[in-house]
Amino acid sequence: MRKIRLVTGLVCLAVLASILTLGLWPFHVPANDVAWLKDRSGLEFGGSGTAISSDVLPKPGRGEEDGGSLEIWLRPGRIWDSGTFLSLWSPEVLFQLSVRQSQRDLEIQCARAAKLYVDDVFRRPRAVFITITSGGGGTSIYVDGVQVKTAPRFRLSTRHFTGRLIAGDAPGQTDSWRGQLFGLAIYHRELKPPEVACHYSAWTQEGRPKTAEDEQNVALYLFGEHDGNLVHNAVAGPDLEIPAKYTVLDKIFLEPFWQEFSLSRSYLSAAVKNIIGFVPLGFCFYAYLAELRVKRAGLATVLLGTAVSVTIEVLQAYLPTRDSGTTDIFTNTLGTWIGVASYNVVSPILARAFPWVPCLTPSCQLECTRQHHGDRD
Repeated sequence: MRKIRLVTGLVCLAVLASILTLGLWPFHVPANDVAWLKDRSGLEFGGSGTAISSDVLPKPGRGEEDGGSLEIWLRPGRIWDSGTFLSLWSPEVLFQLSVRQSQRDLEIQCARAAKLYVDDVFRRPRAVFITITSGGGGTSIYVDGVQVKTAPRFRLSTRHFTGRLIAGDAPGQTDSWRGQLFGLAIYHRELKPPEVACHYSAWTQEGRPKTAEDEQNVALYLFGEHDGNLVHNAVAGPDLEIPAKYTVLDKIFLEPFWQEFSLSRSYLSAAVKNIIGFVPLGFCFYAYLAELRVKRAGLATVLLGTAVSVTIEVLQAYLPTRDSGTTDIFTNTLGTWIGVASYNVVSPILARAFPWVPCLTPSCQLECTRQHHGDRD
């Protein structure tokens, strides 16, 4: 019996070690996966890479119109990837403005609530020049100088184009992007269609836009340094810094589940994986605690699963490559409970084949008693 308990205990430790490894790997802060392109001006963003402005972009002055524009020239690493390639952060609003690749589509998010999708922007693995410009008439999206979508109700004000600039990732929780970034510009005014076409032509032919002082250009990054950890702003404004270690600006500690919730495939897939991942913990630890004759072994096992999940989520807040949230606590606890319930269903079958398996259900215990008396007779 002692050998059986020892083996069961070792299996429980192996399951626990596997869950902790999967939940906390890598255990260190990785190097920032950003490198200068060798054959042209630009940066290559890998799996965990980011560049962050040294300070906030200038705030709009008095009399400036309520609108803004963004130009970005990039090539995604893979069509079916997802990740944020540009975001603007402020202490007041975490997700002030984010622009991301959602597989083949372009996704623009404003203050975490309003979203705008543009289909098939990344349908081919090539360089794409994207212009987002907004004013009183709404927001217009241009791809390679051609207007592809207008959203009259999706309006971005000048304040959305201020704050700390993050390239290759999002603030709060990691959402790193893979690809190459060739140019970036931000304006505190709406660009008109002729200006968009003119800028696109200048960017692609000369590597930079032809801007005048009245265009209110507050950020212009040409990525022509080819070395070092700074991307200089070609106009008056903060430079982009490339940290030595990968970092997430304003990392979230235990993000509330109602903010994490999404009907996206990635969210639902992660929830299912977290449920399934804790089923072995519930199954094995329930069997072990029941063998030790622990009172209310099922409840103790579920509480253990919750404690392990909370520990993981707290530690993930200090690991930039992992997300710290409360949704996983609920899904992990549910997975532990399913493991306990599964053992109650399977234990009678196991007890028939292996007499040393603990009988936990009343029917199983009754059958075990009958078998025991039958052996004695």
